[in-house]
Amino acid sequence: MSDVIIDRSAPTAPTAQTMQTVPVAAAAPTAPVAPTTPVARPPLDYVPVQHAALTNAEIIPMSLHTLHFVLPAGVDDPARPSGGNAYDRRICLDLPGFGWQVVKHTVGGDWPDPGADGRAALARTLRELPDDTVVLLDGLVACGVPEVVVPEAGRLRLAVLVHLPLGDETGLEADVAAALDAKERETLRAVSAVIGTSDWAVRRLVSHHGLAPERVHVAAPGADIAPLASGTDGLSQLLCVASVTPRKGQHRLVEALATATDLPWSCVCVGSLTQDAEYVAGVRELITAYGLGDRFHLVGPRSGAALDASYAAADLMVLASYAETYGMAVTEALARGIPVLATDVGGLPEAVGRAPDGGVPGILVPPEDPAALAAELRGWFGEADVRRRLKAAARGRRAALDGWATTARSLAGVFGRLRSESREAA
Repeated sequence: MSDVIIDRSAPTAPTAQTMQTVPVAAAAPTAPVAPTTPVARPPLDYVPVQHAALTNAEIIPMSLHTLHFVLPAGVDDPARPSGGNAYDRRICLDLPGFGWQVVKHTVGGDWPDPGADGRAALARTLRELPDDTVVLLDGLVACGVPEVVVPEAGRLRLAVLVHLPLGDETGLEADVAAALDAKERETLRAVSAVIGTSDWAVRRLVSHHGLAPERVHVAAPGADIAPLASGTDGLSQLLCVASVTPRKGQHRLVEALATATDLPWSCVCVGSLTQDAEYVAGVRELITAYGLGDRFHLVGPRSGAALDASYAAADLMVLASYAETYGMAVTEALARGIPVLATDVGGLPEAVGRAPDGGVPGILVPPEDPAALAAELRGWFGEADVRRRLKAAARGRRAALDGWATTARSLAGVFGRLRSESREAA
């Protein structure tokens, strides 16, 4: 049986840690301060996220319910960024605004196949929680170990957040994928609720695993509207934000661009280079073989200001994935008004979406088809009307993106139902 490599794995020593709140001492009284003249501030150069759905939101009571969130260790590691990790971190920040304080439990191990110590750490974490506790488990931790999770499903109110079905990871041998698939099915059928990150993901989970539709909920990732990207020349700077792994398909992107060397493109690939060393080496060999070393750049992971700068310089986002449940990098690009060229897989069409006027801010091509990708790139470079249309739609889509408060609100609704079911059972 071959090794299992999942994009979000972060091998560490098995532990179970809980976030703690440190009390802050009250500040000493200070003398009254004379009023000062207000300082004029320059106007913002971007539009903060505002949604009609939240304008009339109810007032959240001061007393919060408690959610225990079990995550893979390494979720905060800046060297191993992923959409799943970013999603997990963000909802921890936003859920208190909708009535749920989050207690984080990070569990070490090479998930989804963590070994005996990782299984023991997860079992201990769940065993120590009181009956009827509402618990959210990251699917990377939960779905591969039904022997640990299922026995606790009767006494805890368990929800599993599936960022990517385990068997959908590209590059797995057939028997490995089938085994992971069976374990995931056993886990998801036992828990009280399952959460997917797109409508496509929910449909996939219901049909593939035979789940009751009323137990499967959607909570799509939000997006923070950022300043409009200035780009480079409005044309030639391509950006791919994705870990360099088989599922993200960077080798197909190299092959497509190798047929378009007459065009003045430059491509920057931002993402982890450590999750699949063999695949990264293969992509580097392709870049060298096609003579693209000065045009196709694997720059490794970036975050914060460095990632913002990468987006700001981009004229077009490109993504050649084989499987995506949503595609947060796509909405991060659209939040800056950057059009998208991506593969038509999974939840990516939902992430691309439409502008309020119906305009589509991206082009979708079949996976495993570098020729189609190259043809659309030629259209981008050769047709000014295409570029104008895509850029206008991207700016329209930017203004219509849902924020993370919408995500947190959806999740809070799921947890509230679990809590109510627990009270009714009691």
